[in-house]
Amino acid sequence: MTSAEDTYKSISSPGEGSYRDLGSRFLAFAFPVESVDQVKSILEGIKKDYFDARHHCYAYRIGKDGEIWRANDDGEPSSSAGRPILGQLLSNELSDVLVVVVRYFGGTKLGIPGLIKAYKSATADALASCSVVEKVAAENVSFEFGYLQMNDVMKFLKDHGLSPLRQEFDLTCRITLRIPLSQIDTITSSIPASRIDWE
Repeated sequence: MTSAEDTYKSISSPGEGSYRDLGSRFLAFAFPVESVDQVKSILEGIKKDYFDARHHCYAYRIGKDGEIWRANDDGEPSSSAGRPILGQLLSNELSDVLVVVVRYFGGTKLGIPGLIKAYKSATADALASCSVVEKVAAENVSFEFGYLQMNDVMKFLKDHGLSPLRQEFDLTCRITLRIPLSQIDTITSSIPASRIDWE
């Protein structure tokens, strides 16, 4: 049912890493995320937990192709922090991932090449501690149909190897399916339903 074009790589659980240079400490935290709201909530938590740090730099990618993304330097020189973090997500082909790197300044400036190396290394260390998983890019779709169409719909689901996420059988019947993106057009155009709702 799932084709290779529907899959992408992410992480299954949070991970941590670190890097030190000339007295500065860089603590990196990787998180699996699925929305910008989740990112904001995690960032708030990190800033509270590490309120005494000089910088809280981060980058994230969300979606099968990382179509939602951001890189933030949080006061470090432009592109010396967020970009190297994002670069690690890109080179590892990861999405639905947020990495935050917290810096405690050690009194000696590292220069832009030193900062890039530090943020890249701390991020790589955190990602190395994570388990990579394959995710399926899919959408939830609900179908309404009359009671008399029940047998046709159930046969359709069985023939296509589909299992409902939710189902309601009343005067009007309704099922919700999670469908891989590459299959959506085929299934929505051929399922014997009277109404289709995208969730």
